[in-house]
Order: sequence, then structure tokens, then C-alpha cells
Amino acid sequence: MKNWYVVYTKPKWEKKVAERLNEIGIECYCPLIIQIKQWTDRKKKIEVPLFNSYVFVQLEDTDRNSVFQISGVVRYLFWLGKPAIVRDEEINIIKTSLAAPNLSDISVSSIQVGDRIKLESGVFSNQDAIVQEISNTYYTLVLESLGCVLKIKYK
Repeated sequence: MKNWYVVYTKPKWEKKVAERLNEIGIECYCPLIIQIKQWTDRKKKIEVPLFNSYVFVQLEDTDRNSVFQISGVVRYLFWLGKPAIVRDEEINIIKTSLAAPNLSDISVSSIQVGDRIKLESGVFSNQDAIVQEISNTYYTLVLESLGCVLKIKYK
């Protein structure tokens, strides 16, 4: 059975690694978002990975070492001593959320540090999170089920 694994890449190599994995026939997914970058003379929309240094690969457990023939691949992400496996539903949630037209619409009600919340929109919709920090410009949330910390900017 094929599982989704998380490959850790060199910084800024996510798109290159995903392209090369596809070329050798390994199914992979590198979720991308559009960001506006500001230079002194212009603004430009660019595609950047949603997860820095991560690419998802779907393959048999016995074929896991084949990803290391691609330069830029560093290692697999491990969770509790084993290679982290991402469920198909979680990959589909990311794909569906990125396809949603109102990706940046986030509403905030009075939330306090330590609150348990369920995210209602965006890439991590329907995920449970714990509010770790609140500042003037962002919230820091802990997504225990995915083992990551999410920083959400607001205006």
C-alpha cells in the first residue's frame, strides 16, 4: 500500500525537488500559494511553497530510499521515531483548501492564550488548534494532530 511521507529538502529547493521526483516517476505534492513580494522598485506575485522545506511523496514503504537519488532531498520527517505518514484525507484537505477562492478570509473572535479552537477556513480548516500566543499582528497556534506550529498574520 502506498503512503504519503514527508520529505525534508534543502531550503528553497521544494519546487525543484518536486519537479525532479515527478521526472523519475515518484508521485509527489508540493502545495504552493501566491505571495506578493515587495522590492524597492516593484511588487510581484510569486508562487511559494506552503510548507518550507517539505514535499509530500506517495510511495511504497520498500521504495522510500529512491527519493535520495534526487539532489536537494535531505531526509524524511520522523514522528515518534517512525517516518511521518500523512493520511490521504489530510492531503485532500490541503488541496481543497488551496483551491478555495477565499483563502485569506479569516475571522477572529475573542480568543485567549490556551483556548482550544477549530479552524473554520483556509488550508487547515476543520483542524483543532491551541492558541499559544497573541500579538498585535499575528496569532501563533499549535496544531497537535499535524505536529506543527502555525503563525497567522492579521491586520
